[in-house]
Amino acid sequence: MAVLVGKKAPDFKAAAVVNSEIVEDFTLSQFIGQKYVVLFFYPLDFTFVCPTEILAFQEKLSEFEKANCQVIGVSIDSKYSHHAWLNTPKNQGGIQGVTYPLVADLDKTISMNYDVLAGDYTYDVDDDGNERRSFVGTPVAYRGTFLIDLQGVVRHQVVNDLPLGRNIDEALRMLHALQHVEKFGEVCPANWEEGKDAMKATKEGVAEYLSKH
Repeated sequence: MAVLVGKKAPDFKAAAVVNSEIVEDFTLSQFIGQKYVVLFFYPLDFTFVCPTEILAFQEKLSEFEKANCQVIGVSIDSKYSHHAWLNTPKNQGGIQGVTYPLVADLDKTISMNYDVLAGDYTYDVDDDGNERRSFVGTPVAYRGTFLIDLQGVVRHQVVNDLPLGRNIDEALRMLHALQHVEKFGEVCPANWEEGKDAMKATKEGVAEYLSKH
């Protein structure tokens, strides 16, 4: 699994559904210099854990937006599948009401560039000398979450296995922590939450923090 923290987030251009409208050339780069981004991958539309995560992001969307952060979801489904799911009522297993972008990674290149594809392509040659390509594993994305700063650099990532739903509050906490560090030049200790004490990255700062806690 690649560690992208500290590196430029791989850009992409792909179809997406935004507020139930299909956008053909949706890019990550349009937000660089403008907004923070929480980019998250999920396995498939019309499944079970995935809608709980997608709807949970929607419930917290105003808090992300208040922090100048764009939430973007990605799966290997088509734009048509996204559109259909977004127009299916919640009581029928849909995600109607979700307004942030869902990107269609139908050829799996975005998932591969972020190294969250749950498997890999293998190549061999048949008896006639023809190259054959096959996929080993499950051709969907793990539940990867990436926090990208205003310069387009990945500052935090976490990847869950397919049956393990992520914590949306943790994604929001990490966004607040990054912004606190950038604004005040302090570092955030274990279990830090917005509004709590941080500390200076010095021996004296650590000692002062520990003496109060």
